[in-house]
Amino acid sequence: MAAMLQPQIILLKEGTDTSQGKAQLVSNINACTAVADVVRTTLGPRGMDKLIHDDKGNVTISNDGATIMKLLDIVHPAAKILVDIAKSQDSEVGDGTTTVVLLAAEFLKEAKPFIEDGVHSQNLIRSYRTASYLAIEKVKELAISIEGKSLEEKKSLLAKCAATTLSSKLIGGEKDFFASMVVDSVIAIGNEDRLNMIGIKKVPGGTMRDSFLVNGVAFKKTFSYAGFEQQPKKFSNPKILLLNIELELKSEKENAEIRLSDPSQYQSIVDAEWNIIYEKLDKCVESGAKVVLSRLAIGDLGTQYFADRDIFCAGRVAEEDLQRVAAATGGTIQTSVNNVIDEVLGTCEVFEEKQVGNERYNIFSGCPSGRTATIVLRGGADQFIEEAERSLHDAIMIVRRALKNSTVVAGGGAIDMEISRYLRQHARTIAGKSQLFINSYAKALEVIPRQLCDNAGFDATDVLNKLRQKHAHPSGEGAPYGVDINTGGVADSFANFVWEPAVVKINAINAATEAACLILSVDETVKNPKSESAQGEAAASAMGGRRGGAAFRGRGRGMRRR
Repeated sequence: MAAMLQPQIILLKEGTDTSQGKAQLVSNINACTAVADVVRTTLGPRGMDKLIHDDKGNVTISNDGATIMKLLDIVHPAAKILVDIAKSQDSEVGDGTTTVVLLAAEFLKEAKPFIEDGVHSQNLIRSYRTASYLAIEKVKELAISIEGKSLEEKKSLLAKCAATTLSSKLIGGEKDFFASMVVDSVIAIGNEDRLNMIGIKKVPGGTMRDSFLVNGVAFKKTFSYAGFEQQPKKFSNPKILLLNIELELKSEKENAEIRLSDPSQYQSIVDAEWNIIYEKLDKCVESGAKVVLSRLAIGDLGTQYFADRDIFCAGRVAEEDLQRVAAATGGTIQTSVNNVIDEVLGTCEVFEEKQVGNERYNIFSGCPSGRTATIVLRGGADQFIEEAERSLHDAIMIVRRALKNSTVVAGGGAIDMEISRYLRQHARTIAGKSQLFINSYAKALEVIPRQLCDNAGFDATDVLNKLRQKHAHPSGEGAPYGVDINTGGVADSFANFVWEPAVVKINAINAATEAACLILSVDETVKNPKSESAQGEAAASAMGGRRGGAAFRGRGRGMRRR
């Protein structure tokens, strides 16, 4: 009786929304499936694009999973995890962002019936972790190394990887043209880790085929003053001086005060200002440099002065362009013009200013250290060029990864089917419930080939049955078989050069399993109450507090009481 009369204990603030137990887990799974349904149709060479229109009126057309996930303003806390894994896949590997989201959602979807039947989620998590470990080991076992090949062979293999990535993008029609461009640019920067050493410049107009690669640096002509037209626009083997100072007449600071006793002294002060700038310009000329670039302004006096001495100059060059010129030409950016020695000057084979579309571009080519490259992209619409840039970014990342890790696996859903078959076989050797869970994990992996078929308009059931039959061959010769997008049948992905770096798959399986386990391990969500009355009170108290404070402060300053 006493126990019944005890007052109810209130732990959380009134209005706090708590949902827990099975229903909560199922609702989280449904949210993740809804997110995956948005990007589902963008997978593969026949994937559709999404047009996203944000509140600022910007329009983005994209096929890239990570870009779409970023632009969708997802508020559901569990579904946000999928956004995070897409971002991490994008920054780590560059491609496979849609794959990651799809896999994670499919793992959860397969777990849902078990959860509803009352299976404890920890059992599922344990089995999923085991399955992911086995799957990754299998990927490593099936991967084929491209080490030890000659540069030409390596180039063609890397181009195949880049073409596979580009085939699912908007510029898929010209994938061979862009694949070789991407491979050349990645090989040009060598072991340099900084991605910004590959510049991508966008120039509207022309066709995609008008895009070109500069083995060096290209940037848009900067704002220029009078006298610019008289400067030569082409040099062979020039010395290049890179500065981070202003070369223009600086008036004295506003608050400086000079007292003169004699009017004639005024002229000497004006002369001193001019002498300072002339001295700087003389030192630039004496260094023997034929191209002078500065991050800050080069004024009309400097421009004219350099033009008279057949020197090209450009001021207000963007920081990253200047850094790339420094890396490419072997020069060093100077913060003073005193003591400019030959060691700090850069050089390149050819410098010229060229017309690209309706813009003028300064192009440095044939650079000695060659640790940089620039891709100049052309195309009709701005959104199109933006998407082309994102696609090339993915391809560049993929080629870098393939060059570093140098193992590739068959694409087109082949590797997924092979792991799925292997896990199914493995599951049969296990007694207990985990046999079912690993089987469901294996089934979830089939989402990739199934979605590839759906997006291309083929009968997924038909193609998957053919694939299962191929992969079930005891000799293992069916392992490289994947979906043939062109005919709607199955084909050897290796023979068709549909390759992707093993690291993409490993990362995708890892991230997707982690995300699925994370969502499965949540059994309660606590939402903070944000009732209107509470907000209203807070606003009122803030206003009142401010008013009172102001009055109090005012009197403290010695104001008279009214």
